[in-house]
Amino acid sequence: MSATRTARRRRLHPAWIVAAVAFLALVGAAGFRAAPGVLMVPLQQEFGWSTTVLSAAVSINLVLFGLTAPFAAALMERFGIRAVTATALVMIGAGSALTVLVNQSWQILLTWGLLIGLGTGSMALVFAATIANTWFSKSRGLVIGILTAGSAAGQLVFLPFIAMLAQDPGWRQASLLIAAGALAVVPLVLRFLKNSPADVGALPYGETEPGEGAAGSAAAGAGAAADAPPPAADTGRSSNAAVRALQVLRRASRERTFWALVAGFAICGATTNGLIGTHFIPSAHDHGMPETTAAGLLAVVGIFDILGTIASGWLTDRYNPKVLLALYYQFRGIGLLVLPLLLSATVQPSMIVFVVIYGLDWVATVPPTAAICRKTFGTDGSVVFGWVFAAHQLGAAAAALGAGAIRDATGEYTYAWFGAAAMCTIAAVISATIRKDKTAKEPVPVAAT
Repeated sequence: MSATRTARRRRLHPAWIVAAVAFLALVGAAGFRAAPGVLMVPLQQEFGWSTTVLSAAVSINLVLFGLTAPFAAALMERFGIRAVTATALVMIGAGSALTVLVNQSWQILLTWGLLIGLGTGSMALVFAATIANTWFSKSRGLVIGILTAGSAAGQLVFLPFIAMLAQDPGWRQASLLIAAGALAVVPLVLRFLKNSPADVGALPYGETEPGEGAAGSAAAGAGAAADAPPPAADTGRSSNAAVRALQVLRRASRERTFWALVAGFAICGATTNGLIGTHFIPSAHDHGMPETTAAGLLAVVGIFDILGTIASGWLTDRYNPKVLLALYYQFRGIGLLVLPLLLSATVQPSMIVFVVIYGLDWVATVPPTAAICRKTFGTDGSVVFGWVFAAHQLGAAAAALGAGAIRDATGEYTYAWFGAAAMCTIAAVISATIRKDKTAKEPVPVAAT
């Protein structure tokens, strides 16, 4: 019996297989995240569209990306993680492939905006939180960090190729590459991405089977106490997904912590996807830097984002997440404040320092934000994180459109960079002053039976 148990414990837990497939799915879904900044200039050159028009397409995408997220979390609870993920990847692939047929500005709003926005919204960072909360009882912060890094890895994998293809033979081939990347992951999702541990007759990673002894049960309770969400009477799995998402929003909106996270994450989105992700390459191009060089710098951001996000997940399992958030936002603000001084036609050492620091900080905010959602809102945590992420994307949409308008009005992005730096300081103060709501439930260990 003891040998059997030892073999079972040494065998790779199925949660890690699910996490690996989820990582690949996030990589495939992330292809479009790199595309607007790279494809904006070629589209302007071919069709004569303004920066504001293309920024509007990105803004629609980001709004739908965000607003879809909480409903996607509820849909995953209702119909399963696998079905929602596969559908989302197909939508991303279709939207990117259809982009090659556009010849009028309203069409780019449908492909970049509607189709890809809905698809990427269903594959948003709430997907990482759902996987971690469903399959893991310990090391959730680390898992969320690894899965969040999948988005960065997607940009890392796709961005240099998108930039090269956009330059020669053209942006249409770059769009087809994104479509292929998203669709290639669908078979793996259908085969290996199980909906819950019960589907494979297992417990979440870190939980101990009842009856394996007092020592094992005590260890499981102690190990899971800090990570386990508080129990809830109704998870809403049998209810309508939209109703479930709205009910969670109503409950969460009564808590001050929710609004603090919403404000901070809106600024997070504005200063990552909205500003740097969309406008860094066009801004560098304004200073004479080749697009492929600027794209390479964003790829370096992706490399260090992987390291930074995983490290942030590890830190979140050990330190106060609100303190981590405050530090991350303040460091980001300092970087944005000096960025206008660093842009030039060539890559200087100071720009490399900026890219490394910004990369480490890019989405390091996700693990501590998800942890606060889980600890404060319990089994509603994944859907609450979906609503917080919606604010992230609304902030990104506003920044993408606003920075484009600033560029058209002034001929440069300087005021956009300075405004974003000021917002980061506000986010740091808000995060540092988060207080536990009186009605928030403390995580409690489940008693062994």
